[in-house]
Amino acid sequence: MATVVVPPRMQPTRLGRGDRNVFTMSDDTPAMKQILETHAPDGRDSGFDVKPLFQIVEDIIHHSTSTVPWITHVTREHLGGLEDRATQNGFSEMLQLLAHPISTVSCEISCKCSGGSDGHSTTKSICVTLSGYSWDAKVVIALAAFAVIYGEFWLVAQLYLSSPLAKSVAYLKQLPETLERVDLLKPKLESLIKLIGAMLDVTTCILRFKELPLQYITSNTPAMATANAHIPAAVYWTMRSIVACASQIMNVISMGPEYISLSTEVSWELSTLEHKLKNILELLQNQLDLCNKHIGETRSEETYQTIVRVMSTSHIDNQKVLKILIYGKDDQPPLHYGTEKRLVGVEELRKKVVLLFISDLDLNLDEELWLLQSIYEEKIAQPSHPESQYEIVWLPIVEFDRTKPLDEEKVHQFHSLKSTMKWYTITHPSLIDPAVIRYTKEVWRFTKKPLLVALDQQGKMVNQNAIHMIYIWGSLAYPFTSSKEAALWEGVGSWNFSVLADNIDRALLDWITQDKFICMYGGEDIMWIRKFIEAARIVAQAANIHLELIYVGKNNLKEKVRKNNVMIVDEKLGAVIELGFVSFFWARLNSMWHSKLQLKAGDSENDPIVQEIKTILSYDSGEQGWAVISRGTVEMTRAKGDIFLQAMLEYNNWITEVAELGFVHTIDKYLRDKLHPKHHCTRLILPSLTGDIPERVVCAECRRPMEKFIMYRCCVD
Repeated sequence: MATVVVPPRMQPTRLGRGDRNVFTMSDDTPAMKQILETHAPDGRDSGFDVKPLFQIVEDIIHHSTSTVPWITHVTREHLGGLEDRATQNGFSEMLQLLAHPISTVSCEISCKCSGGSDGHSTTKSICVTLSGYSWDAKVVIALAAFAVIYGEFWLVAQLYLSSPLAKSVAYLKQLPETLERVDLLKPKLESLIKLIGAMLDVTTCILRFKELPLQYITSNTPAMATANAHIPAAVYWTMRSIVACASQIMNVISMGPEYISLSTEVSWELSTLEHKLKNILELLQNQLDLCNKHIGETRSEETYQTIVRVMSTSHIDNQKVLKILIYGKDDQPPLHYGTEKRLVGVEELRKKVVLLFISDLDLNLDEELWLLQSIYEEKIAQPSHPESQYEIVWLPIVEFDRTKPLDEEKVHQFHSLKSTMKWYTITHPSLIDPAVIRYTKEVWRFTKKPLLVALDQQGKMVNQNAIHMIYIWGSLAYPFTSSKEAALWEGVGSWNFSVLADNIDRALLDWITQDKFICMYGGEDIMWIRKFIEAARIVAQAANIHLELIYVGKNNLKEKVRKNNVMIVDEKLGAVIELGFVSFFWARLNSMWHSKLQLKAGDSENDPIVQEIKTILSYDSGEQGWAVISRGTVEMTRAKGDIFLQAMLEYNNWITEVAELGFVHTIDKYLRDKLHPKHHCTRLILPSLTGDIPERVVCAECRRPMEKFIMYRCCVD
């Protein structure tokens, strides 16, 4: 059997004692200090970016091993494709400047690895050759030098069966027999490929530090300072890995089939280096994440301050305001107009009153969305009407990691809601910048409950939440300003049954117009409802009047109210309002209270309308029923359920006065004079998400300040 004789200068590179020790050395050892002493950058690489060169390296690595099935999965996650880099500005000039150092380092690696030089000495020698370059340029040049060696090896390996030239070169390098037994090389080559992947990952991370925007971060930033302190070691260990990989390629070329029989020490060396690089990568990646977080916060603060400045400045139209609130990408209209199913830009809203509908994705279809759909359908039906000269734009507030796509569930939820809206919506939640989300929360105080921020034709905010006005007056609230709100309240005059009932039921409006006696009642206790209705009918018969009864339910108890509605209708106990209008009735009352508070500020305690609204809301906050009896719009009395029921049961005590005083005035007098409780415990539960909660609220019964509590409630209906 022939014996393969390997010349001394071509002996396989093995780990010596010194190489074993250097794997555990810390970055402040004398060896690392030697590397730092070689670093003397002179600015020669300051005029170009080495990233295009690195992309060529990635391309070489990828195409070198893409034909080997069992290592394709290893390289694919690290390596990307390459377009024609030669077309990039300055690329050719950069390549000309770096061609010589790449060639020099490539020759240096080949010679020293073939000659059996230890890894540290070879790495130090490369650092001396590249002393004038920055750390990121050093590592990319070294990788390019290695890519030349690696690419040449695989070029011959891939073409030797089809190209006579490659076949001849392969014979001179003694490769055919080795490549025919490539399956036996698998463990060593797989370790090699994994290490190359780690080298590329570390280099990618180093280059990303170079790409960070200097206007948002400095070298003194803690994360950046930490990264800069560790990058020299990262470059050193990447170069050490380059030397180790090149040594293995040299061994395959020089030893041929004999290389296959080498011990597992080679794989151990490569695996150890891979582990070292992964640890370095983890450290650098953590610092990079911190840097990006710092940049994001700095950029977001800058954007936020810009938003504050723009929103507080006068403009000739609303374009600047809308464009800073809605981020539009180039050539991609940011808005979708639901009525006509088309994409549009914010220019379409120029010089229009705009209502910004701000909400999360958990919208109540039966309340806010239903309300807006009602007034918008009215607007579409009467486009030339003065109250129709506005537009609605939905701004969904969705907080998510902007480095990742929005999850599919939220995307589906967004598109599902968008499809129900006939007004303008943004095309994707990502078009709302985090700084805009912050502004909606800190300035407009958005939390959970939707807001309807009104902007005039110049983009000036004229109402922080016009949804209260719309609940009360619908499209008559146009143009949704505070002055319009005050004028509408001025037109209301005093508290009356029409203000309370409004248009929650068509029959109810007819009764008011016909001057009928009406009893509106609410609550959830079905036993009280039965007793009260029975007593009310007896009283109406005794007073010789026709009393219309209508049930308005209780807030936030839809299922209970639905069952009560069914029972009242089945037992013919009176009229009920539709379930959707029950929510509207209570939301409208809450809106009236907030509207009055906003207009009256500290003077709301002396407003009779506020006191009456508060009384009805306190009834709903209690556990028992309540009732209001009226005739027309002016005559009205009200009381809690137990008191009103008692008055009905004691009708013999007051029924004789009806002929003189009238039914409503008589029962009101009896309630106040005979049944007014000496002691009371009044509760007023206000949804904390509908607006500002005042620090001071006086009791509607005794006018003393009420105690303030925080309540957490979970009502599973």
